[in-house]
Amino acid sequence: MLKFYYAPKTCALAVHLALEHIGEPYEAIALDFANQAQRSAEYLSINPKGRVPALATEQGILTETPALLMYLCQRYPDAELAPLHDLFAVAKMQAFNSYLCSTVHVAHAHRVRGIRWADDPSAIEAMKKKVPQTMGDTMALIENGMLEGPWVMGEQYTVADMYLFTIAGWLEGDGVDLSKLPRVIAHRERMANDPKVQRVLALYS
Repeated sequence: MLKFYYAPKTCALAVHLALEHIGEPYEAIALDFANQAQRSAEYLSINPKGRVPALATEQGILTETPALLMYLCQRYPDAELAPLHDLFAVAKMQAFNSYLCSTVHVAHAHRVRGIRWADDPSAIEAMKKKVPQTMGDTMALIENGMLEGPWVMGEQYTVADMYLFTIAGWLEGDGVDLSKLPRVIAHRERMANDPKVQRVLALYS
């Protein structure tokens, strides 16, 4: 059985949603970030990065959200959470998920994890002040082209929707003007009405 390591208020939500949607047995293990559980020797032996998500499989440990999402799509193809029959479409989905991981998430992290990039308090504060603009700019690209509608990939619901939903949940805290993102917010609301999503969100409150 897969073992899934997560923490509330993190990007692990995207993978958790995929696992719940697939419906196969898995064990979810919550880490208490408030008490630095992600830095414990036990967890670092699982994921030396000290971050979530992490997925323990029969073959070993996997980390990084885009990799975990793609692994689940391929392991459980009957769930149809990726357009596996279309090589180009899969690459587009991967491009979208990579953008969320490498650009959008990093822009968000400048507000809450500035110490990763700077030691000077004034530099950290400057990064925080920039977040409403940088997050707004990255999400505008999604709003105005990358989100095909009604789902990220158009008519097919995929793990990209779970990942976008996860990051879209951070927008208010990042000071982004939601009035400029009506399609993103409509997508978020559509996702939030899914009973599977609601079951997982109850663990993240």
